Amino acid sequence: MKRHLFILASILLAAALPAFAQSSLPNTFARWTAGARSDIVRPPASSPPSADVDLDALQEYGFVAGQTTTYTRGGDSLQISLYRMKDPSAAYGEYSYLRTPEMPRADLAEHSSLTRDRALILTGNLVLEIRGNDLSRHRSDIAALVGSVSRHAEPGLYPTLWQRLPATGFVERTDHYVLGPIVLSKLFASRDGDWIGFSQGAEAELAHYRYKSRELTLLIVDYPTPQTAQKKLSELEQKGIVNASAAAGAKPLFAKRSLTLVAIVSGAESQTEAEILLNQVHSGTEVTWNEPSFSFTEPGIGTMIVGAIMGTGIICAFALIAGLAFGGFRLAIKRLLPDRVFDRSSQMQILQLGLSTKPINAEDFYGFTSRHGK
Repeated sequence: MKRHLFILASILLAAALPAFAQSSLPNTFARWTAGARSDIVRPPASSPPSADVDLDALQEYGFVAGQTTTYTRGGDSLQISLYRMKDPSAAYGEYSYLRTPEMPRADLAEHSSLTRDRALILTGNLVLEIRGNDLSRHRSDIAALVGSVSRHAEPGLYPTLWQRLPATGFVERTDHYVLGPIVLSKLFASRDGDWIGFSQGAEAELAHYRYKSRELTLLIVDYPTPQTAQKKLSELEQKGIVNASAAAGAKPLFAKRSLTLVAIVSGAESQTEAEILLNQVHSGTEVTWNEPSFSFTEPGIGTMIVGAIMGTGIICAFALIAGLAFGGFRLAIKRLLPDRVFDRSSQMQILQLGLSTKPINAEDFYGFTSRHGK
């Protein structure tokens, strides 16, 4: 029974995902009307790959559902694709992968780019791609579409690994957030497979830099712990992948670790040239040890002697006053209440050594007769 319920829930979920993508794209916006819609799905293995959508990269980033729709208004048309990703980090990765250096930043959203014939917008876990003619003419219409789509997005934090990229020599809009080996092999031609450890929780950021007349590629990989980063770097060095002489026809890779980050440079001719870029990569994490401190100033010998004398005098004066006060109080009580409070003869006992036959009485010492006299 539980197995049948699980299968039924899976079928309903699979059917709901395209419906969600369809509902995220409005039927109309700013007098634009939607036409036929087509879902973005992975074609059979026998079918040729799509030239418009890199489905391998899309799946690796965490694709959930998507749809393509053509909107028309008069003689104009816009082809709009919506990609729903599993979370905002996955959406940011797909956005950075689709963006090209020729796409300048736009003000349509926090992360958005716009050219004459293509626009790319990131909102929450949704990526919106728009193609058309003279899109700058429809900027206000696109903003209205973004506002409508944003209501269906799941908000969240975007990755900040790009902040660790050095600024010197950076080529604008060449940074890409990488979450798997498929995208890495497309952007950083080195070797196939998960050679930097995505399966161990790694995430990476890649960008291009200009140095003299050459272009260098910097890959920074962030690992969960410094120990994992050091282990991976040692493994890459032992295999001769980084910090080793490259094979004939191949470019050497130079690497350096900074706490949880491992930075790898491709395109440099020497270790010295690579370190110009590697030395600018820092993890951004600082470990400090703060202890309370105080300053002690020792007083002079004269001050200590005078202080000792004054302290002794004060103690002696206090002892004298306390002794006189106690003695006076005792004598006053003895006169006012004789044999009632202090030195009561009925309760006093004298330790005798027995050296003589005469007993010792308390009256012999205090000169008065007990009320219980014999």
